[in-house]
Amino acid sequence: MPCTPSTDGNSFPSLAQHLEAARNRAFVGRTRELSLFRRALEAEPGSLAVLLIHGLAGVGKSSLLRQFAVDARSVGRTVIEINGRVGSTPAAFELAAADMFASDNAVLLVDDFERCQVLESWLRDHFLPRLPAGALTVFAGRRAPAPVWETDPGWAEVVRVVRLEDLSPEDAAALLESRGVPHGPLLAFAGGHPLALALAAEVTLQTAPSAGELPAQEVYSKLVEYLVGDLPSAAHRHALEVCCHARATTEELLRAALPGEDAGNLFAWLRRLPSMETGPLGLSPHDVVRNAVDADLRWRDPQCYAAMHSRIRDHLLKRVAEARGPDRITAVAPILYLYRGGGFLGDLMTWRGRGEVHEEILRRKDHAVVVRMAEQAEGSRSAAIVRFWLARQPEAFRVYRKSDSGEIAGFSAWLRLRDANEEEVHADPVTAAVWTHVRAVADLRSDEHVGIARFMVSSDRVRRASPVRDSMLLRIAAEALLVRGAAWSFVVSADPDVWTSATAHGPFHPVGTEVGIEPGTHRMFAQDWRAEPLECALEHIGPRRSLRPTAESAACTAVMARPEFDEAVREALRCWHRPDALARNPLSRSGLLADAGGSLREALERAIDTLGEDPRSAKAHRALTVTFVDGAPTQEAAARRVGLPFSTYRRHLTLGIRYVSELLWHQVMRGVASAAPLTARL
Repeated sequence: MPCTPSTDGNSFPSLAQHLEAARNRAFVGRTRELSLFRRALEAEPGSLAVLLIHGLAGVGKSSLLRQFAVDARSVGRTVIEINGRVGSTPAAFELAAADMFASDNAVLLVDDFERCQVLESWLRDHFLPRLPAGALTVFAGRRAPAPVWETDPGWAEVVRVVRLEDLSPEDAAALLESRGVPHGPLLAFAGGHPLALALAAEVTLQTAPSAGELPAQEVYSKLVEYLVGDLPSAAHRHALEVCCHARATTEELLRAALPGEDAGNLFAWLRRLPSMETGPLGLSPHDVVRNAVDADLRWRDPQCYAAMHSRIRDHLLKRVAEARGPDRITAVAPILYLYRGGGFLGDLMTWRGRGEVHEEILRRKDHAVVVRMAEQAEGSRSAAIVRFWLARQPEAFRVYRKSDSGEIAGFSAWLRLRDANEEEVHADPVTAAVWTHVRAVADLRSDEHVGIARFMVSSDRVRRASPVRDSMLLRIAAEALLVRGAAWSFVVSADPDVWTSATAHGPFHPVGTEVGIEPGTHRMFAQDWRAEPLECALEHIGPRRSLRPTAESAACTAVMARPEFDEAVREALRCWHRPDALARNPLSRSGLLADAGGSLREALERAIDTLGEDPRSAKAHRALTVTFVDGAPTQEAAARRVGLPFSTYRRHLTLGIRYVSELLWHQVMRGVASAAPLTARL
């Protein structure tokens, strides 16, 4: 390290030199921006004179300007560095930048430009034109500059506008390695945002979290403080929170999520934020801002978070009800995105597709391609089964084409079966296993069917998250959640990632059946819609509502086995009008009430009311209400009040008790605060 003389004649490294060396070691990436600046340093007068850099807070603008200063000084240029805090008047800026007029090739670096961006017109029209022809000026701020810089014929020749993006994955990994921390889980958390990476690395060094664990809540809090700061009002904060929870935000969504607020003005304000991107579906914030704001609200105010989530979800469900044909997949994706932070979809989906692939109905001319792809991925036996179903249900198949080349990158098939056809059972072992499982529980009614996600095949021989798999999972979710008359939905897969996630989270539960189709093994996961309402299933595809389960919930889950839990539910229903008995019921001391709040009877009442929202469980709802809530003296009397034969009444009562127990069990297991009524499966 070079030495700087001290005032008493001794030589020693200064603190400034130490800081500069450390910053230089930590600086990574930005090859494009550095190359542009270095070319400007070497250029003749009349070439690039002004560089306007803008980007999200914490994306590395200040670090880049420091590197610009090092490069400029290394070639003998005079460097003047000022901060936007210098003032928002021409006189203040002139004073701070006065040395620019003392040299014919000085470099002016202005950081935090957004703090004095009110001077932009004055700078363009009065200050910059007076600088020597060899001068170079760089402005760096959060807000994009006015379009006139690039549309004015004069300025367009000597100005470059650069939006500073996140670091590439390679550069982000290098930044973390320079801090001495493992980069796997931190890259998944922070992406390429330098400030988020630095904060997460610091927390990792201080707390040494276990492998795969996300950074602590304090990282989110610091990011929110730095990236968001003070907002004009509570309404503006709520608007930002909605925008960070939803996949894309429109005025219509803001009106639904924030009733009574001025959605138009709030949308206009969001649109001006540096962290926002405008897309075909609406406004989307930068990923780091989205993740930090969403996690902070969920930790800071869980009830407000749950209410916001419900309003957004209910609005999006209404939009799905209005969609038809291929638009339903487009409409379903924003609903599933609300549950992106974990669970079944959170484990398997990337949510990072940018139109690389698109879904199409399979055309006859592509049958041979699909069969060949199945043979390459799963063997000749699977290829024969694909050929069978292509002849039987060609409408069940979808292909996923690469948008740039039109090449088929994968295919899927969602079969709908109404009876155990002998030919189908013989041709496909999976079909035989499905019907064996269904019949072991209960036969289908005349208006019911079974749905099977039978094939999910990609041309990528290495199984991994990808836009193709994203599209396949969206198709499964749309078919499973939004199709009328499905009694059962099955997912059949040879993918170990799907096995692991489905086993851990649901909504599809392992049925304990493995189907061997040479050379591989397929596992089956099932969802019985008659036993578990849509409310529970939809919550299973995402993370828990609270960041951490309560101690009471964890204790209850540990000590109460499912049979004990079911019996406690039955006993609680029988003791509906006996507060003393309800107080002694084990459920009163369980995580059920810790998560949902209120009394045990209120929890039971919410569960019963949920059944009334689904027409398929209306009779079960009525049987429960008359028997337990109204307190019929006998079951025979309850059957008469319901207007059903006694055997039919008993069947619906048993089914209703099963529904309630299942719903409450999953509230405990999944940490669902309450199952807000959802639109029935459409």
